[in-house]
Formats: sequence, structure tokens, C-alpha cells
Amino acid sequence: MGDVILALVRTLATLARPRVWLLLLGPAVVALVAWLGLTVFLLDRLIASFIDLPPMSWLTGWGAVWLAKLLAALGGWLLILAAAYVTAMLLAAIFILPLLLNYLAATDYPELARMGKDSVTASTWNSISAALLFVVGWVVTLPLWLVPGLGLVLPLFWMAWLNRRTFAYDALAVHATDAEWRALRQKHGLPLLVLGITLALVAHVPLLGLLAPTLAAIAYVHYCLEALRRARQGAVVTEVEYVRVKEA
Repeated sequence: MGDVILALVRTLATLARPRVWLLLLGPAVVALVAWLGLTVFLLDRLIASFIDLPPMSWLTGWGAVWLAKLLAALGGWLLILAAAYVTAMLLAAIFILPLLLNYLAATDYPELARMGKDSVTASTWNSISAALLFVVGWVVTLPLWLVPGLGLVLPLFWMAWLNRRTFAYDALAVHATDAEWRALRQKHGLPLLVLGITLALVAHVPLLGLLAPTLAAIAYVHYCLEALRRARQGAVVTEVEYVRVKEA
């Protein structure tokens, strides 16, 4: 997973540039406002609703009221965190990532030719459809929360999936051809998910989690553009070797 570590190291290095912080703060403020608003208006209602649902209702019937309240509170917090993250993620993907992509591509990957499709509509639809599938997946897998431990793992998995589905596509849409995108997605599917899991963990850290959507955008730009650069360099080397063999 060296490529994932490299992307994370470059993300931290990027944070040393003052210009990037102007882009970081926008989604962070939105995430903070959404988090505070949902907490004030919905948290108590969510906890009360969750207590009436299995397995919390079973625990109440068995006399473990404290455990039922604890699990209900955890579920309410996780749901609010997910809603705030999705809101900030959509803002980061639709408005912030294109600006970051142009900046980082020019400064860190200037040799990469833009051979993809610069389609705002396609990128926006990718982000919105990913968010919708995230919500559907969350709801459909809610019964699995009954399995011990999955109540913590599933929210993390879905947030990681959302990161990969949204930012990996948007980071490559402008530079990669359709064939290059398919090849990179097939070769780097697991590392891209691991990167998403790492950033999903960051989203659960107080205060730092507010920056997670934009950090994810930066990390995926670094990972994907570096992967594309190496793929093209490898293709050039292969072509040169083929010509040498043919001439020999």
C-alpha cells in the first residue's frame, strides 16, 4: 500500500500551501453548520426513535436500558455525521475538487496531458448518484447492525465507498481516457478503497473530521494523477521496447 501512503504524505505536504486552505475551509464550514443544525434539531428525536427499534427495544425489555440508550445515541451520532459528511462531500466534489485539480495538476503533474472529458454535468451526476446510492446502501444494510460490531464497521465502509466512488472518478475525468480509467479502476480498486477507509477514519476525528471531504479530494487527486502518470510512463517504455525488438 505504498501508493496510498505516498498520496497521504503528498496531501500533508499540500496543506503547507496557504492557497489550499482557502478551499479547505468552505466545506468545513458547511459540515460544521450541518452537524450543529442536525444535532440541535434531530439528535434527541433520532435517539428516541432508535430506542423503539430492535435491537434497542429488545435490550429495554431485558432491563438493559442504559445499553439501549447508549446504542441509540451512537446510532444517532453516526447518522448525523454521515448526513453532514455527505453534504460537505457534495460541495467538495462539485465545486472544490475542480479547482484543486487544476491547481495540483499544474504544479505537481504538469506533464500529464488532458485526454479525458471535462464534463461538469457528468462529474455532478457522478457525485449525486454516489450520494443517493450511499443513502440506499446505508438504509438497506441497517438490519446488519444487529450483528455485533457491524454497527461500527458498516458506516465506515459506506463512507469509504462514497469517497472512492466520488473522488476517484472526478480526479481522473479530465485527464484519463475511458480506457485508462477502466484500467486504473481495475488495477487500483483495492488501494482506492483503502484510501477511502483512511479518510473515513479521519472524518470521525473531532474538528479534524470537518476537513475530511476536502482532504479526501486532495488525496484522491494525488493518488489518481500519480497512478495515471506511472501508467503512461509504463506504456511509453513498453512501446519503446517493442520498437527495439521489432527493429532487431
